[in-house]
Parts: sequence; structure tokens; C-alpha cells
Amino acid sequence: MTSGKTAAVSTLRVLSAGAVKGGVAQLVAEFERATGVRVTVVFEPAPEVRKRIAAGETADVIVLPQAMMDDLAHEGKIVADSRAHLGRSRMGVVVHKNAPTPDLSSAAALKRAVLGANAVVYNKASSGLYAAKLMQKLGLAKELGSRTVIVDSGAAIMEYVAAQPPGAVGLAQISEIMVLIDKGCAVQLAAPLPDEIQNVTSYDAAATAGSKSQDAARALARELTSDAAKKIFAATGIA
Repeated sequence: MTSGKTAAVSTLRVLSAGAVKGGVAQLVAEFERATGVRVTVVFEPAPEVRKRIAAGETADVIVLPQAMMDDLAHEGKIVADSRAHLGRSRMGVVVHKNAPTPDLSSAAALKRAVLGANAVVYNKASSGLYAAKLMQKLGLAKELGSRTVIVDSGAAIMEYVAAQPPGAVGLAQISEIMVLIDKGCAVQLAAPLPDEIQNVTSYDAAATAGSKSQDAARALARELTSDAAKKIFAATGIA
């Protein structure tokens, strides 16, 4: 990790997709201790982060899926040579802590589990958009009807599943499931989505072109994408 003070910088601001919250929060705390620079982080679903940036909201470092980061690079909003790969997130199925673990070994098995659920929950973020398309692909969207519950964030998926009697199924980023389990939420990761229908989202970090603290912003982006950081992210479900 970076050591020593970062001259003439007191604070940095980060806008980050919520799926990588566990690792980003830990690495930011270590960066603050090592440099003395205070870092504030706003975690939101990736599409919301993108909207904030489009609306003119400023930050020093941004963490987003690669496709969205490509858009920002095209718009000249990030420093190209500060951009690096952070890690990949996979999706999983979450059920109540006291629910039996369903068979999720194949797409057909997932379909059976979803059809047997009293609610199927996903969010409005990138993973939720994929979940909606998956339900269409599996021919389940119409059959599920009012049993489909769409919430604002990844955390809200787990909170909803935990608040219901066993029987609800959530589709969420594994990293977000793990964060909520660590916080004591009464859910369990039943399994990742089967490989044949798995959705992998790659995340990058970069300093912004508009940052007034370029050296510190670059340093933080490097920390978030370093070899040491990858080990931390792996422990949170981002590999």
C-alpha cells in the first residue's frame, strides 16, 4: 500500500458502483491511514453513478463497469493512463437463511427454483437488467407476473429476502450478497448462477480528468487496482 503523506491534498471523492463496495471500502480506509488523505465514497448502482456523472457531479476517482468506463473515456472524463482493471463480479442466487438450499446446477434447475419461489427479487442496476433479460430468456417473465419484485439496490434485494418468510429468491451480485451476510442479514448464498447463464461484470477504476488533486487521485486509483488489492477484492467475491 501507499505510504507517506500526499502533499497539499486533504480530501478525495470517489463515485463507485455498489457491487464492489466491500473491497473499495477496505482499500480506501487503508489509503487514508497510509497517506493522511481523507476519502469520501458514494456507492450507488452503476447506472445511477453514470447518471450523476452525466449530470455534472464531480469526483476524483470513479469505479464502474468497463462498458460505462469506455463511455467516460470517449467523453474525455477520465485520465486514460490511470485506468486499470479492478476485478470481475459474478451473480448468485440468495435465499432466506432458514430456507432449504435449492438445486442450482443448471439453467433448468434455476428455472425450477424460480418457479417454486413466492417472490423473485432483483434490482434496477446492471445486474438487475441482466436478471430481467434472463427471466425473459428462460420464458419466465409472464409466468412470474406479480411475483417479480424490483428494488432499488443490491442491498435491498437481501433485505427484502430476509424480511420475508423463507420462499423468496433473489438474483444479485455475489459480492453484494457477501457484504450483507457479513452485516448479519438473514440470508444465504445458495450458489452462483450456473455457468451456462452466468453474467460476469468487469470493473475498472480511474482518476477523473476534472480532479484538482491529480497525483492523489492517480495514487488511489493505483491502490484500487494493485496486486495487493486484487487479493482483498477476491475475499469479497470480486475476482
